[in-house]
Amino acid sequence: MKKVRRYFTKALHRMQKGPGYTYKELLVWFCSNTNTHGPKRIVSEGPKKRLMWFILSLFFAALVFWQWGILIQTYLSYGVKVSLSIGFNTMVFPAVTVCNANPFKYSSVKPHLRDLDELVATALDRIQFSSQRDLGAMTLANMSQNGTLDPSLWNYMPLVVIDENDPNNPLVYNIFDGSTNYSRVTAKDNTTAYAERFKVAIQLVSVQCTLCYRNNGKQCEYKNFTSGIQAIREWYLLQFSSIFSKIPLEDKIEMGYKAEEMILTCMFGGETCSYRNFTHIYDQDYGNCYIFNWGQEGQELLVSANPGAEFGLKMVLDIDQEEYIPFLQTTAAARLILHQQRSFPFLKDLGIYGMPGTETSIAVQVDQTEHLEAPYSSCTMDGSDIPVANLYEKYNSSYSIQSCLRSCFQEGMVRQCNCAHYLYPLPDGAHYCNNKEDPGWAFTSRDMESHLFRPAI
Repeated sequence: MKKVRRYFTKALHRMQKGPGYTYKELLVWFCSNTNTHGPKRIVSEGPKKRLMWFILSLFFAALVFWQWGILIQTYLSYGVKVSLSIGFNTMVFPAVTVCNANPFKYSSVKPHLRDLDELVATALDRIQFSSQRDLGAMTLANMSQNGTLDPSLWNYMPLVVIDENDPNNPLVYNIFDGSTNYSRVTAKDNTTAYAERFKVAIQLVSVQCTLCYRNNGKQCEYKNFTSGIQAIREWYLLQFSSIFSKIPLEDKIEMGYKAEEMILTCMFGGETCSYRNFTHIYDQDYGNCYIFNWGQEGQELLVSANPGAEFGLKMVLDIDQEEYIPFLQTTAAARLILHQQRSFPFLKDLGIYGMPGTETSIAVQVDQTEHLEAPYSSCTMDGSDIPVANLYEKYNSSYSIQSCLRSCFQEGMVRQCNCAHYLYPLPDGAHYCNNKEDPGWAFTSRDMESHLFRPAI
């Protein structure tokens, strides 16, 4: 009776669990009923044929899984196809930014630069060893006695002449020191040969910031130049930045060139335009700049339907060369750049000069490359993954590599010296560096630029 009950219980379990009560029986049932040829013959054929069919089935199964792997890998690689077409189509005309190479009118900024210009004139005279008559007429000591200058503001970066005739004991002379002795220069000396024995440099003395001084401010560094003129010009630019860092932006805009003063005539696509078709933007290097077809909010983008200069943008510009600031610029010209809409124009790095008295033609050939976002690559369209705030967003400008580098530099500048570099946008809560409040800012900026903007090798 127990055996019968056990038999019916086992039969009931088989009916409930399917065709196989054990895994072996289930595998045999699958091989017998599948529509593939290999497994059927592995079960039903003799020992030799069963081995042969087993090897064949295993081989072709491996091929199937290999093909599946290639298919899945191809899908997960997110491959793209590139199509190239050459021709002329109706396209959006690029944005065109035009500036004067001279940022301000000299008649407007002359009161701010009076002392600096007089010092530079004295330095030029002394470096060239051309005159010893009135060298004491314009020195830091005399100017401070007259109450026109605080000499401590200039002594942070004095211009010096280094006599290296004795390498073990070089002599350093401050150009602005009226007691500097050049008595060794006689009428018999060759002035050029004598000058070649000297090296003109800018001494960067720092006081407050960590990277701005060494050995408690007692160890100085000298930056060498190929000529005295180059040294004076860079020194002038540093002092110029310090002076204008404290002038409000509204005043600097007023001291620059107005659009109606610089853009005399304008034509686009054979139709007349004017300075009113340009958008004003302020550039720290070139002052007031004006952008044509920038595509800001509310502006309709202009398109170019035909090739050739007659259907492009034509302008007649007046750079007013008589108003150029002495010692600041070595070139009298207009600064131009073509760029994408809603992108900030980095004129100092990518711009070109339009020389006065000449006609300059610029042809455009567009190469457009678009990098797709994830999962195709690690790129982002707006730079949202960059851990540095884009300081150029205040200009409604899109993200670019140049804006990222400059924003990163400005962030490091504020972090190291608690002040911002004059040539880049001002972060919230910061102030521009100047000699009075931040004596060592020039040393810090030079050190950071050498690391961040190091050219690729």
